[in-house]
Amino acid sequence: MKLYQHLFFDLDHTIWDFDKNAEETLHELFITYKLKELGLNSADEFIETYTRNNHRLWADYHLGNISKQTLRETRFKTTFLDLGLSPDVIPLQFEDDYVALCPTKTNLFPNAHETLEYLYSKYPLHLISNGFQESTEMKIGKTDLKKYFQNIIISEVVGVNKPDKAIFEHALTLAGAQKETSIMIGDSIEADIRGALTFGMDAIYFNPNGLEKPADVPLQISNLNELTLLL
Repeated sequence: MKLYQHLFFDLDHTIWDFDKNAEETLHELFITYKLKELGLNSADEFIETYTRNNHRLWADYHLGNISKQTLRETRFKTTFLDLGLSPDVIPLQFEDDYVALCPTKTNLFPNAHETLEYLYSKYPLHLISNGFQESTEMKIGKTDLKKYFQNIIISEVVGVNKPDKAIFEHALTLAGAQKETSIMIGDSIEADIRGALTFGMDAIYFNPNGLEKPADVPLQISNLNELTLLL
């Protein structure tokens, strides 16, 4: 691979294990809210349904099709309705409690700290997240990730989401970097990979679940430690 001068990372689903942290949170809230007494017999089915809805809504959010408010108002309401709960028994505080608890979780993908420590010694590292400001800052603080990154770019602060080229332009300007010598590492084909490639910046697809790689995606890894061999 060519020599790079700046590395840009996504956070959720790339470094911070969103699904694992969400699952841990939802198991706790399932018990706290006594959802079994409301008619939800399986925590696993609840989590699976929520995960499907949440991924779909985040894809819409990345593309600017829905707002932060719509995402947060919809994901649990839709999940409870999908599982047969009557609207009048849906716990209204559930979303707020989830948002407060989930970012405090500290599960990262394997080798996250070791890989970032190694790359930090060689490159300026930067973070570009489509997450929301308060939760993103909490995740970074709770997991001691902030020390690795010169710049932390959060879409909610910038006012535009990946894959819009404006957020990549903003990130490069902030870093004093050129797109020809920068590379993006992330899990989202649309937001991270195609967003960067369309902008004219190289990208590495983080694919820990072994999903089929689209033909237009040039490079993928399944474990973060592979970056120490590539970069």
